[in-house]
Amino acid sequence: MVEPEERPSVAGQRLGAPESMGISTLEPGQRPPTMPPGRQVSIRVQMLDDTQEVFEVSQRAPGKVLFDLVCAHLNLIEGDYFGLEFQDQRKMTVWLDLLKPTLKQIRRPKNTILRFVVKFFPPDHSQLLEELTRYLFALQIKHDLACGRLTCNESSAALLVSHIVQSEIGDFDEVQCKQHLLNNKYIPEQDALMDKIIEYHRKHVGQTPAESDYQLLEIARRLEMYGVRLYPAKDREGTKLSLAVAHSGVLVFQGHTKINAFNWSKVRKLSFKRKRFLIKLRPDLNQSNCQDTLEFMMGSRDCCKVFWKICVEYHAFFRLFEEPKPKPKPVLFTRGSSFRFSGRTQRQVIDYVKDSEFKKVPFERSPQHSESPSAGQVMVNGQKQSLSLGQSPDRRQPSPLTSPLLTDAGFVRTDDEDEVRRKRFPTDKAYFIAKELLTTERTYLKDLEVITSFQKCVGKDEAMPDSLRNLIFANFEPVYKFHETFLNDVEQRLAQWEGRSNAHIKGDYQRVGDVMLKNIQGLKLLTAHLQKHSEALLELERTCRSSRRLEGLCRDFELQKLCYLPLNIFFLRPLHRLMHYKQILERLCKHYPPTHADFRDSRAALADISEMVVQLHGTLIKMENFQKLLELKKDLTGVEDLAIPGRVSSDGLEIRKVDELDRNEFIRLGCLSKLSGKGLQQRMFFLFNDVLMYTSRGMTASNQFKVNGQLPLYGMTIRESEDEWGVPHSFTLFGQRQSVVVAASSASEMEKWVEDIKMAIELADKCNGSSAEILSSSFTDSKSPEESSADQESEDDLSASRTSLERQTPHRGNTTVHVCWHRNTSVSMVDFSVALENQLSGNLLRKFKNSNGWQKLWVVFTNFSLFFYKTHQDEFPLASLPLLGYSITVPSESENIHKDYVFKLHFKSHVYYFRSESEYSFERYSTNTNLILFRMDSTANNPSVVVLVT
Repeated sequence: MVEPEERPSVAGQRLGAPESMGISTLEPGQRPPTMPPGRQVSIRVQMLDDTQEVFEVSQRAPGKVLFDLVCAHLNLIEGDYFGLEFQDQRKMTVWLDLLKPTLKQIRRPKNTILRFVVKFFPPDHSQLLEELTRYLFALQIKHDLACGRLTCNESSAALLVSHIVQSEIGDFDEVQCKQHLLNNKYIPEQDALMDKIIEYHRKHVGQTPAESDYQLLEIARRLEMYGVRLYPAKDREGTKLSLAVAHSGVLVFQGHTKINAFNWSKVRKLSFKRKRFLIKLRPDLNQSNCQDTLEFMMGSRDCCKVFWKICVEYHAFFRLFEEPKPKPKPVLFTRGSSFRFSGRTQRQVIDYVKDSEFKKVPFERSPQHSESPSAGQVMVNGQKQSLSLGQSPDRRQPSPLTSPLLTDAGFVRTDDEDEVRRKRFPTDKAYFIAKELLTTERTYLKDLEVITSFQKCVGKDEAMPDSLRNLIFANFEPVYKFHETFLNDVEQRLAQWEGRSNAHIKGDYQRVGDVMLKNIQGLKLLTAHLQKHSEALLELERTCRSSRRLEGLCRDFELQKLCYLPLNIFFLRPLHRLMHYKQILERLCKHYPPTHADFRDSRAALADISEMVVQLHGTLIKMENFQKLLELKKDLTGVEDLAIPGRVSSDGLEIRKVDELDRNEFIRLGCLSKLSGKGLQQRMFFLFNDVLMYTSRGMTASNQFKVNGQLPLYGMTIRESEDEWGVPHSFTLFGQRQSVVVAASSASEMEKWVEDIKMAIELADKCNGSSAEILSSSFTDSKSPEESSADQESEDDLSASRTSLERQTPHRGNTTVHVCWHRNTSVSMVDFSVALENQLSGNLLRKFKNSNGWQKLWVVFTNFSLFFYKTHQDEFPLASLPLLGYSITVPSESENIHKDYVFKLHFKSHVYYFRSESEYSFERYSTNTNLILFRMDSTANNPSVVVLVT
C-alpha cells in the first residue's frame, strides 16, 4: 500500500534543477493539457530512483495526461524515451497506452503501481542531449544490472559497478568504498567481484557524477543485452527461444545469446494471428530459396499482441521522421487492430531539444530539499496548492456523529508549557518522523493486544477447537513479543534524541534509520507468521459458521470497550503495519540528503520493507475484501452469507461459485433514493461484482438492513435520466427483468455511482457470462409508508442516542453502513482499504467552539474516525468522533484562534479545533493525511471546502 505522501519537491528540484512549468512530451512547447472534467483519481508512479509519487488525474483523462504530468514533475524534456509500465489484470507487464483513457487500462488504480522506466534505448547515448536524461538512463542501467536483465562478463560488470560507486560516493577511499559495497548490492555476484570493483574505482579519481553516467552508458551500450526485454517464444520445431525488439529491428535470442536479427530495412510486415507472431521479409534477390515469412509461437494471443505493439512503437520511434497520422475510421466495420504509435519520434525529439531554450536548464546532483508545504498548503501532482478558509483535504465515513464528552480540567495545557516544550525538544523534521514511528508503534502494540486478549478470553472455551487456538497463538504471540522489543528500542532512541538520558553524550543518537533497519531485518524472519494471519481469520470464520457458541463468544468480545474496531480488522493490522513502516521510511529518505549519516540505513530498511510489502500485498488485498464482506453480513438480512464461496439469494438460489478468497467482490455501498409509485424513497444500495442490492432499514433490535431487491449486473445498461424524470442527479438502471430509477444526493455522488456501476457491468459481462440466468427475480419494495417514515431518524437523535463508545449496545447502529444511511453518502472498497492502511497517533490539544481552554488528549486516527484517550497507556478509548461529512479548514481571523498549527473540523453546528505540536504533525493531520484519505470534491457548492468523500 503507498499513499499521497508528503513530497515537497519534484524530482528535478530534488536533484538541483530549478523549478519550471514542465513540458508536454506529446505536444512540443505546450504545458500539459487541461485536465478533462470528472472525478479525480490518485495514480501511484514509481520513479527510477525508487521513490513513489502520486498524481491526480481525471477518470476520463487519456494516458498521455498522466505521462505528461510525470514528465513535467521531473522537469524532463526528453521524456519520449520513457514510458509507464504496469501489470494488467492478466498479470502481464504492459505499457500505458497514451491515447486510451487511463482508467480503461488500469482497472484498480488503488492497487496498481505504474513504473516510470526507459522504453526506447537509442544506439548511441550521445543522442541524449540533457544530463538529466542521461542520469535517468544510468538509473535504468543500475536497475537492469541488479535484477540480472543486463548480463555481461565479470570484467564489464565490475567496471560498470565501479562507475556507479564513483557517481554515488565520489573519489576512492578504500574503507568507504568497501563499506558502501557491503551496504549496497548492484549485481547478483557482487561479493566475488569486490576486489576488482575496488581496483577499477581507484582509477576514477576526479571523475564527476555526470562523467560517471556517461562512461556507464558508454560501456552498457556495447553489451549484447543492452535495453533488451525478452519475450518467450518457440520456432516451428518447438525450440524455446526469446524475441526482442531494438532500435535496429527484431532480435532472436536463445538464452542470453543473440542468434538472429531482422533489420527494419529487411522487414516488410509484422503481424500476429492468435498465438503466432509473423515476420514477413522483403525478398532477397541474391537468394532464390529464401524464406519470406517467419513464424514464432508465443504463450498466448495477448503475449503476441503486447510484443507486436512494442515492435510497432520501436519502428515508428527510430525509423520515422514524424508521428504517424491516425487512420480514418471505417464506415461499416473494422479489421485488425487500430493501435498506432503516439508521440514524437526520435528525430523530432532531437530537433526540438536542440532548438529549445529548456536544454539550458542546469542539472546538479547535490540534493536540495525545498521547504515543506507551509500551513494551509497541500501537495497535489507535485505542486503546492493553498488550503484557504473552508478548504479541506477530503475524506469519508465512519460511524454516526459522536460528540466526545471529556471535560476533565486536569488536561488543560497552558501556552507557557507549549513554549517551554518547543525550546527544549529537537526541531529537526527527522525527529518528528521518528516520533510518528514511536506513537503509531504504541497504538499498533495495543491493537496486537486485542488479539492476544481475544485468545486468552475465548481460547479457554471448549467451543474453540485446538487447531484454531494454536493457529492464533503460534502466529500472533511471536509477532507481539517482537514488537514489544521494537517499541522499547524506539522509545530508548527517542529519549536519547530528546536528551532525556545521558546516553546521548556517548554518541550521535539523532537518527532512527539504524533502529528500523535492525528491527525490520528481524521482522523479515517472521514473514511465515505474517502469512498465517490471514489463514487464522479464515479459520475463525469457518469455525464460527459451524459453531453458534463460538460466534456468540466472538460477538460478546467485540462489544468490549477494548475492541474499538470490528474484531476481524485487528487480524489484518500486522499487514497494514508493514505499509506504515514503508511510508515512514519514504518520508525519512525524502528528508535526508544522501550524505546524512542515517540515509544509508534508512534506504536499506526501505528496500527490505518494500520487499515484504510486495510479497504480502496480494494476500492483503484479498483479505481486506474478505474482512469487509464479514462486516457487511452483520448489517444485512435477506442474503444467507456474503462471505462464503457460493452466495445465496433470499429465495435460496445460488448466485455463483468462486474460489474461497476470490469469491464475492465488494465495490461500493451508500444511500440513493429509489423512485417508485410513492415517490422517492431512501434506500441503501450495495454494489458487488455481480449484483446490485437495494435495501431498507429494518426496525429490528439489531438495526439490520433488509434486502428488498437484487439487480443482476450481467446485461445491465445505465442511462442518466434527470431530464426524463425531472429529478436532480437521477439515472436509470435497465436490467434484463427490471428497470429502476434512482437519484443521488449530489452530482459528485451520482458520478461515483455511475462510474463504479459501469465498471462492475463490464466485469460482469466479461467474467460472469450466463451466471445471471440463475438469479431470482428482483424483489419489490414491501415496506409500508409508516415503516418508511419511522426510518427517518434525525441527526440530532442519532448523536443523542449514540454519542461515543462509552454507550456501546448490542445493536449495530454505529457502523459505517448506518452512518452512510444517516448522512446520505457512499463509500467504496478503495476507501476502506486506504483508511485501514493509513493511521496516525499522537497527542493533540482539542478545543470546543465555545470553550476557552485546550484539552490534551491522546488521539488515534483510523478507520474514518478519531478515537480519544486520556493517555496512550489507556486500554480503551473514552470517546470517538467519526469524520463522515466533516470538512477540515484553518480557522479564520474572526474565530480568534491565535495559535500555531491549528486545524478545524466542522459538520453542521458541530465545530472542533485541534492543535498539534509542530508544523510536521500539523501537516500530517491537516494536510498529508487528508491527501491520502480524502479527495477534493470539485462539484461542491463551496469550492473552498474539502468534504469527506472519496
